Amino acid sequence: MHIRRALRPTGRNPQHRTAATGTVTIRTAGTLLTAAALLVSACSAGGATSSGTAAAQAALAALPRATPSALKSYYEQKLSWRTCGVPGFECATMKAPLDYDRPGAGDVRLAVARKKATGPGKPLGSLLVNPGGPGGSAVGYLQQYAGIGYPAEVRARYDMVAVDPRGVARSEPVKCLDGRQMDAYAKTDVTPDDQREVDGLVDTYKKFAEGCGRDSPNLLRHVSTVEAARDMDILRAVLGDQKLNYVGASYGTLLGATYAGLYPERVGRFVLDGALDPTLSARRTNLDQTAGFETAFQSFAKDCVRHSDCPLGDRNTKPEQVGDNLKAFFRKLDAHPIPTGDADGRKLGEALGTTGVIAAMYDEGAWPQLREALNSAMKKNDGAGLLALSDSYYERDADGSYTNLMFANAAVNCLDLPASFSSPDQVKESLPAFEKASPVFGESFAWSSLNCAYWPVKATGEPHRIQAQGAAPIVVVGTTRDPATPYRWAQSLASQLSSARLLTYEGDGHTAYGRGSTCIDSAINTYLLRGTPPAEGKRCS
Repeated sequence: MHIRRALRPTGRNPQHRTAATGTVTIRTAGTLLTAAALLVSACSAGGATSSGTAAAQAALAALPRATPSALKSYYEQKLSWRTCGVPGFECATMKAPLDYDRPGAGDVRLAVARKKATGPGKPLGSLLVNPGGPGGSAVGYLQQYAGIGYPAEVRARYDMVAVDPRGVARSEPVKCLDGRQMDAYAKTDVTPDDQREVDGLVDTYKKFAEGCGRDSPNLLRHVSTVEAARDMDILRAVLGDQKLNYVGASYGTLLGATYAGLYPERVGRFVLDGALDPTLSARRTNLDQTAGFETAFQSFAKDCVRHSDCPLGDRNTKPEQVGDNLKAFFRKLDAHPIPTGDADGRKLGEALGTTGVIAAMYDEGAWPQLREALNSAMKKNDGAGLLALSDSYYERDADGSYTNLMFANAAVNCLDLPASFSSPDQVKESLPAFEKASPVFGESFAWSSLNCAYWPVKATGEPHRIQAQGAAPIVVVGTTRDPATPYRWAQSLASQLSSARLLTYEGDGHTAYGRGSTCIDSAINTYLLRGTPPAEGKRCS
């Protein structure tokens, strides 16, 4: 799917704009895209639909309350906290079993960070945060945003804590390709025009999967969401908390909901913002996301034509024509990539151009930046702006290196659910449905969903319901025009969780907390500080 991307600081908050230029720093880690980022597609899974299948009706079973004797050494370990280069933060390394079915078969070492409660007020314990992905660094998110940008009253009462999930960032990261190989991967055409290009795309996916299998063969079998959720319970115990308090965004909502399903009696104050629906197969997930990004693009199109610098049309241009104009531009890039001034000589082709546009769909604060980038590309033959947006999405640094976001994203998604498609022929059969869901992005999203077909490790998960019977109130947050996690996913998750309260943000962008809505922020802060969930059916704008 369009990668359940990790949530990052968004452009609505001033601290997420660069001081020099005022441009938005795109942080899409809450749910990665499938289409623009080949890797992103890893999210995909299973059959055409899932909520009606027998698998989807099965509920995630809670684990026994008593800690198994084989795991006691993990639950009783003592963390050695140290300074870690960021003032006010401490870091430590926690051990968890690589394989929970065979605890004696080896450990995985997980990076943990915290910032102690600043006071005043009675301490409320730890608040674990996760930005999503899968693949987003929770430690990085804590140090760069949550630990300094969450409301002061929340940081005063909670120790702010994060753990990079297994295979992610500082926690024994999955590795697949080097920088130059990733550059080649990112520019691969995901709208093949003939069999030669289909074969080239398949070869790209195979090389990516082979790289992951070669460099991380054992870890790939043990980076599932269920295992990461079990790691969170070890951390809860090690921190000395009876219950886990948690804020998760995008994929982080699946991680949090999975924890609640496994340990319902240990749920403290839980916020799941930008929810995923665990009952969906990968193909259904990808289709829903395709439609979600089309909805976001239509909002952008309506806004774009109101501005004199919109290169896709004017006030008299209908939204569907705006989409046609963008597709025509993509076709030109496919035939004739344009210069970018990049130090490594990269040009902007259709794949990178599409990724740049998709990256800006996560946050309406990035729309002016996107208009400027499109203007430069379409009228000045300068692809630098769109390439910068694409690089931000892929987490490519100026030196040509990449974080392991894309590698971990594929590793988790391909393990969590069976592949969406098993062959190019299946993609071709599904193209009409994807193009109906999004005339602009449908084709690229469909082909991006082929990624897991060649994964070296067989999926261990299936679609399922999460009920978490007996859990304390859980706040599920949905945004009505969220491109990456469509609103109906939040509705579905809230209907599954036995104690959920659905909080709705009527607006654009991916996730809602801390992105400009006083109504949303007040409701969540009240819940985190007082334990009082929002009123049933509460809506904000």
